[in-house]
Amino acid sequence: MKFFSYILIYRRLLLIVFTLLLLLPLPLVLHTKEAKCAYTLFVVGIFWLTEALPLSVTALLPGLMFPLFGIMPSKTVASAYFKDFHLLLIGVICLATSIEKWNLHKRIALKMVLMVGVNPAWLTLGFMSSTAFLSMWLSNTSTAAMVMPIVEAVVQQIISAEAQVKATQMANCNGSINHGLEMEECVNEHETDETKEKTKPVPGHGNDAEKISNKKELKKNAVTGIKYPTKKNHMMCKLMCLCITYSSTIGGLTTITGTSTNLIFAEHFNTRYPDCRCINFGSWFLLSFPAAIIILLLSWIWLQWLFLGFDFKEMFKGGKTKTVEQEAYADVIKQEYKKLGRIRYQEIITLVLFIVMALLWFSRDPGLFPGWSSLFSEYPGFATDSTVALLIGLLFFIIPAKKLTKTTSTGEIVAFDYSPLITWKEFQKFMPWDIVILVGGGFALADGCEASGLSMWIGNKLSPLGSLPVWLIILLSSLLVTSLTEVASNAATITLLLPILAPLAEAIHVNPLYILIPSTLCTSFAFLLPVANPSNAIVFSYGHLKITDMVKAGLGVNILGVAVVMLGTFTWMVPMFDLHTYPSWATTINNGTMP
Repeated sequence: MKFFSYILIYRRLLLIVFTLLLLLPLPLVLHTKEAKCAYTLFVVGIFWLTEALPLSVTALLPGLMFPLFGIMPSKTVASAYFKDFHLLLIGVICLATSIEKWNLHKRIALKMVLMVGVNPAWLTLGFMSSTAFLSMWLSNTSTAAMVMPIVEAVVQQIISAEAQVKATQMANCNGSINHGLEMEECVNEHETDETKEKTKPVPGHGNDAEKISNKKELKKNAVTGIKYPTKKNHMMCKLMCLCITYSSTIGGLTTITGTSTNLIFAEHFNTRYPDCRCINFGSWFLLSFPAAIIILLLSWIWLQWLFLGFDFKEMFKGGKTKTVEQEAYADVIKQEYKKLGRIRYQEIITLVLFIVMALLWFSRDPGLFPGWSSLFSEYPGFATDSTVALLIGLLFFIIPAKKLTKTTSTGEIVAFDYSPLITWKEFQKFMPWDIVILVGGGFALADGCEASGLSMWIGNKLSPLGSLPVWLIILLSSLLVTSLTEVASNAATITLLLPILAPLAEAIHVNPLYILIPSTLCTSFAFLLPVANPSNAIVFSYGHLKITDMVKAGLGVNILGVAVVMLGTFTWMVPMFDLHTYPSWATTINNGTMP
């Protein structure tokens, strides 16, 4: 038993050692650059999938192994670890830092929910919409972390209000006498009537999600240990938690900066195919926004049906009196919004810079008309989305937020300096340096695959797949990344597969965008497990969910997501990028003329 306990304790160390040793014959026996690069690729891939080492530490391995194997010189590998992507990320994090520092995110979220209404179904959609909108500009993780406390406050207020209503009804039933037997009898009678009413079948949904549980069946919160008054309350908590994590992921699909996988794809694609110049902020938004909207709405319907039932009559009641529960929803949201007070100068400036950044991104090279980048026609392609991000990002360090004062010896308060919208220390707290290194390692890995000839070798071996229908190849690649991203990080998954999928597309003479775009979008569909992505873990930590809840709900959202991405790939994305035609910018790569 001691032996097995030691194996369990040192399992990561054993995995590292055995991986390195068992794969070592590959470079030692074959002695080719392709084999040496494949060894590095396998080692990095296994370490990323198993997280035997921290992801960012594993990402440094190409910088060590490529020079030793003679694949790339150290200076060339090092240059791959900091690219245009990183400048774009710096500017975006400056914006996110200011938004969170001045509570602009909370004001936006609460205002959007107030605009939607207080019906439970509409309330859920309101939270999903506001979360998805915030996730377009902030990281999925930080968005979920910011919105969940608001959602938890609303849910607890709902439960509290319902308890108060029941207490009032009991008091009205028997007055103030016989708090023992008579009160209990009245409550039981009330609950029986309520159960009969609420257990009426909802079309397409089981009755168990709607009925009131008796006291012996009451569930406890896994974290707080507090019992849920009714099963409907418990289902509401589950629904709210899942709608936040799923909408934060779905919102991140819509912009290049919304999630790291989009940024990794854009940088890898633009580096591999510099003559394309078709992937930028505006084009990505146009291709992904319709898909995200459809997935968001379908996910809302699916989650609502799964946990509370979908009653169209109740949803579309017009001009009718609000229930006590709905009044409770509205009250808590209004109270939270009132706590923010009037909008402040710092919030206004942050909002203005946010809008300016978005407008500059959209108008740089929209395609429908000449963008502002045409003003610099002498240097085509020099100004990118990262140029805009850096410009706005620097302004956050320059624009004054408030005056700094001190008290003189005479007791007079005088201003001696000013504080900008964000400081460097605040920026550092938000900057995901682990993602910076992880993405850099992916770029280095991709460059090594090209320099060693491994990408071309893989492409040639995969060329027989060209006999399969294109739709089947796209479906298989989408399902592959969707499955893989459930057990590995999204960034590691896309970083590992891009150098494989791009040569595959070239080998079978299919427009690379045909395979790479749906695969990139599907990489974000990590909905099944708490460990699949950080936002899932955040909502799971509140104790309302079980893993079976996430698997059941996430499987449906995964299926919906892949189906919508496939639909978009063969409809509106085709004319946008002329996907049916094999482009000249991919032919130059296929012929071996890498830039």
